[in-house]
Amino acid sequence: MTRLFDSFQRPLNYLRISVTDRCNLRCIYCMPSEGIPLMSHEDILSYEEICIVAQAAAELGIVKVRLTGGEPLVRAEVTTLLAMLARIQGIDDISLTTNAVLLQRYADELKSAGLRRVNVSLDSLRSDRFHRITRVGNLDDVLRGIEAARQAGLDPIKTNTVVIRGTNDDEVLDFARLTIEGEWHVRFIEYMPFPNGEKVAHLLVPVSEIKQRIETLGELEPSPSSGGGPARYFRLPGARGTIGFISPVSEHFCRACNRLRLTADGKLRPCLFSDE
Repeated sequence: MTRLFDSFQRPLNYLRISVTDRCNLRCIYCMPSEGIPLMSHEDILSYEEICIVAQAAAELGIVKVRLTGGEPLVRAEVTTLLAMLARIQGIDDISLTTNAVLLQRYADELKSAGLRRVNVSLDSLRSDRFHRITRVGNLDDVLRGIEAARQAGLDPIKTNTVVIRGTNDDEVLDFARLTIEGEWHVRFIEYMPFPNGEKVAHLLVPVSEIKQRIETLGELEPSPSSGGGPARYFRLPGARGTIGFISPVSEHFCRACNRLRLTADGKLRPCLFSDE
């Protein structure tokens, strides 16, 4: 088999597919309150076109696919795409990143279509603060979505928390305790706003500081990770769940990147922030 390598000779085996640029939230670190200019429907890849790319990628060694957005669940009949991808020989793992607002409605259908697991964006455990960060979101919708995903067997469920100083950094220990009290897999991500978001360095809480805070609960023990992703995983003593750290700002992880990205309008990019 001819394998896929990037210009730095890193082997690529993971394809992230953005199925839409639309989202039903307006998170403060991702976009302005009025939203962003949206692609026309004519410019967005059809499911058939996405599968043509995925088929070619699988023939070049891609074995994992993740659906992203925007918010992938706002695109109509996304389970149809999942079922189509699941039939492609060589792709053995399909996952999805979601804000979980619609997850309760679709969890069983997603599982039946071939989805293995989900990552859920969750930046606060407090209803009022969650609404403030997302501008329009309801925390209860997300928590119900997470529980529905568990019941459907979409395991493991990982939560992604962007830590922002002065906004939600006082909840770091609350999230960490979830891994002790239940089988939560929590990941903390350094604040790194997108180009269309506000960029203020003083809002960054580096991973080193986050770890220092968490270790007031106990010593973090390294935990094996799978998938070759950017997160480094640890476990608190006696915890059933894990804590992951993603540090795009303080500790670059580009050297081990194994991902290729397909944008909603059909561009292939080696990096989330690449314009090429």
